[in-house]
Parts: sequence; C-alpha cells; structure tokens
Amino acid sequence: MIPDYQTLMLPLLELLSDKKEHELQDLIKILSDKFNLTEEERNELLPSGNQEIINNRVGWARTYLKKANLLTSPRRATFKITDQGLEVLKKKPTKIDVKFLQGLDDFKRWQTSYQTNYQNKKDNLINEESITEIEQGRTPEELLDYSFQKLKEELALELIDKIKNCSPAFFERLVIDLLIKMGYGGSKKEAGQVIGKSGDGGIDGIIKEDRLGLDTIYIQAKKWENTVPVAQVRDFAGSLLSKKAKKGIFISTSNYPKGAYDFVDSIEPKIVLIDGKELAELMIQHNVGMATRSFYEIKKLDLDYFEEA
Repeated sequence: MIPDYQTLMLPLLELLSDKKEHELQDLIKILSDKFNLTEEERNELLPSGNQEIINNRVGWARTYLKKANLLTSPRRATFKITDQGLEVLKKKPTKIDVKFLQGLDDFKRWQTSYQTNYQNKKDNLINEESITEIEQGRTPEELLDYSFQKLKEELALELIDKIKNCSPAFFERLVIDLLIKMGYGGSKKEAGQVIGKSGDGGIDGIIKEDRLGLDTIYIQAKKWENTVPVAQVRDFAGSLLSKKAKKGIFISTSNYPKGAYDFVDSIEPKIVLIDGKELAELMIQHNVGMATRSFYEIKKLDLDYFEEA
C-alpha cells in the first residue's frame, strides 16, 4: 500500500540525518523499498496520468518539511537536513505529520500566511474542507485530480441520460459528429452520411476512414436500456458482409455481454464495440455536446529559468 504523504515525513527526514545532500529520485527509491512497494504501486499514476503517486507524495512530504525549515534545498532536486531538522530528530518523535509541524514556529508562520492569502478567497480551489482532506493524506494534486475525475464521472452519467431522451435520428447524427471530431473523414458534408431509414440492413451511418475516402466505415448506433443482445451484433456483422464492408462500429448507450466481444474478435470484418461509458468519455474528450464552464491551469516553477549562468 502506498503510504500517504504525512506517513512519509519522518522516514524522509531520517534519511537526511547523515547531513549529506540527497537527490529526490534516490530518496523516492529508498522510501519505496522501505515500504515494500510493489512494481505496480511504484508505477501507479495520479488520475491525470501526469505523475506517479509515490513521487507526488514524497514531493509534498518534502515541501511541508521545507516549510517547517527541517530540510533545505541547496541545489535543484537535491535536499539536505537543517540544524532544526536534526534537533527534531534528537527528540525521537514517533511520527511527524501536519499536526506535529503546526507546533513549529516556521511552519506556523507559513501556514498563517497561506491561509491569509488563499484560504479565505471565495474562488480559491483549496478551501478549508480541502485542506482538511489534504491533512488526512491526499496531496493538492491528488485532491484536484480525484475531484476532476468525480466531476467527469457525474458528467458522463448526465450525458448518457440526456442522449437516451433524444430521438434515434438525433443520436445517429451525434455519432457521426463524434467520429468526425475524432478525425474520421473531414467535414461533416464530405465525411459522414446518416442513413437512418427502413431497409438499410442494420446500417445507421457511413463515414470515410480518412479525408481521401480510402476506406468506408459502417455504423450502427442504437439506444438501449439493457445489455445489447449478441444477436444484434451478429445481425450487424451480417449486414457488413452483405455490403462487402471491412470495418464497422457498433455504438450503444448501454453495455455489451462478454459473448459480443468474443464474437467480434473471432470474425472478419473488423467491428469495434463502443458502450455507453466509452461513448460519454469520447464525447467529453472531443467536446461533442460540451461547453467549458471553468478552466484551471496548474503551473510549477521553471527551475531552469532561475539557474544563473
């Protein structure tokens, strides 16, 4: 289990007790070994996929210890214990966490300044409740990442409900819009064609694979409340064979049984199954039916800028 950033504070400070300079990546590896992290845990990423969780948590443990003046950074990504840090270790604490740090003058001065400048601002992302959650183990990046993921999941559920209330014809047009946004064909006029009429042989739409139209992809787009029957997928495959088509996409607002995936893996033509969850994720990713409410840009110091020649 990956330790939270507060659990890492004391072991991190103890690693620096030799008074030598240590590089951050070396400290992360030693701490990972100390806590017997598996290879999977060492490589586990934040929801954003931008950083390993253990790296993020060691980084924030370091930041809090630095704010308390228990360690310092003499060079880029290199750390060394301070005299105050050595004094803390002499007292043999059983744990160093935020509550412990709040008893140190340097940390109290930083926290007071932080709360004055940020915590009471109405639009600030990290409010008092968020800080409490951070102090319970999640770092600010984790808090933002997991909050973002939660909002995306709620949006996906709302999106599927909205699609289910739309007409079948609208859903077919929506699917074409999405595939065009994903890079198939070109403009809507030249790339996609919605058939949507009786006798279409189970084909709801046609789209060019690329702008040049080197190949054609046939589309089945159906709204389903329950699991899509394998028979529906088989019928779609039959329609493709009758048109000598090589590729097809079956899109549904519901899900598919394992038998459907086994079936499409065993046949030609190639059929891709997209369920409701993946459909919503693709629409969010490619901004189909979406409007941006807020945009937050997370920045960090460009340490190269501060390197003196």
